[in-house]
Amino acid sequence: MKFSYVNPTLIQFGQEQIASLTDLIAKDQKVLVVYGGGSIKKNGVYDQVAAALEGFDWVEFSGVGANPTIEVLDQAVKICKEQDIDFVLGVGGGSVIDGVKYIAASAVYDGEGWDIPTGKHTITSALPIGAILTLPATGSESNQNSVVSKEATKQKLPFASPEVLPKFAIMDPDVMKTLPQRQLVNGLVDAWVHTCEQYLTFPETALVQEGYAEALLRTLKTLGDNFENQDDAWRANLMWAANQALNGLIGSGVSQDWATHMIGHELTAAYGVDHARSLAIVQPSLLRNQFAVKKAKLEQMGKNVFGLEQSDDLAEKTIEAIEAFYHSLDVATVLTEHGDDKAAAIDNIIGKLEAHGMLALGENQAITLKESREILEQAVA
Repeated sequence: MKFSYVNPTLIQFGQEQIASLTDLIAKDQKVLVVYGGGSIKKNGVYDQVAAALEGFDWVEFSGVGANPTIEVLDQAVKICKEQDIDFVLGVGGGSVIDGVKYIAASAVYDGEGWDIPTGKHTITSALPIGAILTLPATGSESNQNSVVSKEATKQKLPFASPEVLPKFAIMDPDVMKTLPQRQLVNGLVDAWVHTCEQYLTFPETALVQEGYAEALLRTLKTLGDNFENQDDAWRANLMWAANQALNGLIGSGVSQDWATHMIGHELTAAYGVDHARSLAIVQPSLLRNQFAVKKAKLEQMGKNVFGLEQSDDLAEKTIEAIEAFYHSLDVATVLTEHGDDKAAAIDNIIGKLEAHGMLALGENQAITLKESREILEQAVA
């Protein structure tokens, strides 16, 4: 085991923490507040942010949707450049915070912002950013990852840089009280798959990372099983579990997969499938396709997460348990929203994977376009 780990993001966790924003940004910095469709004006979050920023020089930018597009984000980049913005504050879920990372990096780059996710430009600096989380799911509030889309070409690409790590993340579980149930389900599933991507590979000697990942999965399973019984503790545990699932800790020094995400991104870009639900569609079929190399870890997960007994078919029972977990949350594990032509849909996704260089995915780089096609044959109805 060998790794380097640092996560400098300050976490302000708990009820009424938005007020702490006042002390987290220098008074002489001009702030751009970025948010989504306006729900924060209905649930009181906007008013709390405005109160905390009293006396600051700040402007706002709204309209960042799910799977944020550069067509929208570039408008905020323009504001940053024209108005000499010093600090970018994202108020929202993972999509808003991912978008803020793109905005902050693009604002100090003279070229086209899309150069960042395509890899044509390596981020060397960015405006400082902060996050006020309103939807737990991606862990973007304290990691260096972002995923943005280009509507014109139906592309969805990730990028990562320590330069876009938020300086702070304010996490108040009370903001979850007004969230649609579908979004809470998505957040839970997203956190589950994030954990699996760093765990469901092969047995590791990193016992801390292994044990922590299993604890997170058991926690998320418990939250899913008690989805109808949401209280303050339920919301707090989901918000914290989703953060811990992708803050870099459980993936340190261990193999990681991420093929489910790469294929899922293409489903979202092509057919508008919710990000989390694209993962639930891909994952079971991928696990069966890679059954031989993942069998030992599936058996470990079956025993340590689902409490299953050792048996000859334990690995398959674990996959079935994962599917049953998704189904209990009314989350589908096959794609149906693709039109009437399954073959054409699969060809479309394979073409996108090829165009984006996704030719050797997974912890062993063993998922070539051939395997991706086999996975989609099972995942697409």
